[in-house]
Amino acid sequence: MTIGEERDGGTAQAWEALGGAPELVGRVRYRGAGDLAEGPLPVAELARATVGVCGLAAAELAAVRAGGGAADVAPQVVDEGAVATAFVSERHLRVEGRAPVTFAPLSGFWRTADGWVRTHANYPHHEAALVRALRLPSATPEAVRAAALGRTAVEVQELVYGEGGLAVAVAQEYGDPQPLIEPVRESGARGRTLGAAPAGRPATGVRVLDLTRVIAGPVATRTLGLLGADVLRIDPPGLPEADDAYADTGFGKRSALLDLAEAGDRAVFEGLLAEADVVVTGYRPGALERYGFGAGELLERWPGLVVAELCAWGWRAREPWAGRRGFDSLVQAGYGIAAACSGPGGVPGALPAQALDHGTGYLMAAGVLRALAEGGGRGLRFSLAGTGSWLVRGLSRAGTGAGAGASGYAAEPWLRETRSGYGVLRHAASPFGEWGAGPSRWGTDRAVWLPR
Repeated sequence: MTIGEERDGGTAQAWEALGGAPELVGRVRYRGAGDLAEGPLPVAELARATVGVCGLAAAELAAVRAGGGAADVAPQVVDEGAVATAFVSERHLRVEGRAPVTFAPLSGFWRTADGWVRTHANYPHHEAALVRALRLPSATPEAVRAAALGRTAVEVQELVYGEGGLAVAVAQEYGDPQPLIEPVRESGARGRTLGAAPAGRPATGVRVLDLTRVIAGPVATRTLGLLGADVLRIDPPGLPEADDAYADTGFGKRSALLDLAEAGDRAVFEGLLAEADVVVTGYRPGALERYGFGAGELLERWPGLVVAELCAWGWRAREPWAGRRGFDSLVQAGYGIAAACSGPGGVPGALPAQALDHGTGYLMAAGVLRALAEGGGRGLRFSLAGTGSWLVRGLSRAGTGAGAGASGYAAEPWLRETRSGYGVLRHAASPFGEWGAGPSRWGTDRAVWLPR
């Protein structure tokens, strides 16, 4: 069902948080049907709004690069089916016909002596930390189940975090309010002047240094890549990404390895920064600062940059959460969302998509595009908890469109097959068009920019 001439409430809220001109919100229209309306929370409204403002920000940048202004921003039509498919892209992925591994056996909800705890052990080092922390006799679900039952949820949480692993007690109430987006600083400088861009590719010629992992940050950067940016992802060689995760989020970018503790690699990294327009980071607060590459330091040395930072728990989170690692599933647990989605017997549940990840990713891309349209030279902060706070406090069910159910939805029109470094991938298309090529294998590209 197509939304009429009235403004969509969620889109207006997200656009306002991005600092966009309010008169532009009415230029976003939605059509078709999705299937994200299951459950008690307005996930479909979050999904459509985050994609909608990303498309609007892209149109704004295109108008600016063509020498125009607000009056020249083209209307945007967002298909609900494309949004619904993209928001569960990891579920639709097939690698040479094989379904990916999304959650490992030791990742999940476990009953404790006083409630529930959620663990995340998809990466080998996190699984090993979980085993150490709980002194498990074996790395099996049965061993985790027995160990959790003998402890409180917070005890499991703290033991596992203490060993470098990931576990979060399931909260029964919503967490503290967090802002959706924080414009934290402006450098006072302008970035490189951007000329006209090809139709549909408003980020053409923009160089994006991608320092993100897993889903939210990589969704942002794969979207910028589709819109024309030269996206170069940099990872440390000792922290490999899961192949299936990169097969899904590696579209629209290249991937190289650099060790910032090694002088030669650090020099290469600084050379990349000197020619970058955008830096997108997804490491926990303080992680890049210890190398001298925190957002404040980046903007001091390269004041024309746009720096978009992402964390899990929010930049205003109380201790000890402010500096902790986290994933979508863990933030759902710790923020009260899993409890709100509980099923029979009080077993915690989950949103119908990893919507905090995907929604934050599109918001980050939108923030970068808006910052470029305004000349660069600024820092922005995003968090999974901020998106979660908006979901539970700011959004409401729509009477039509996204919130009306899945009538008429099918994923197949939005699925593609593309060759990649991992073989033939079946994958979800972007709501904004086609990438044209699949990802290379993680870490196999050169750490250089493409010619402009």
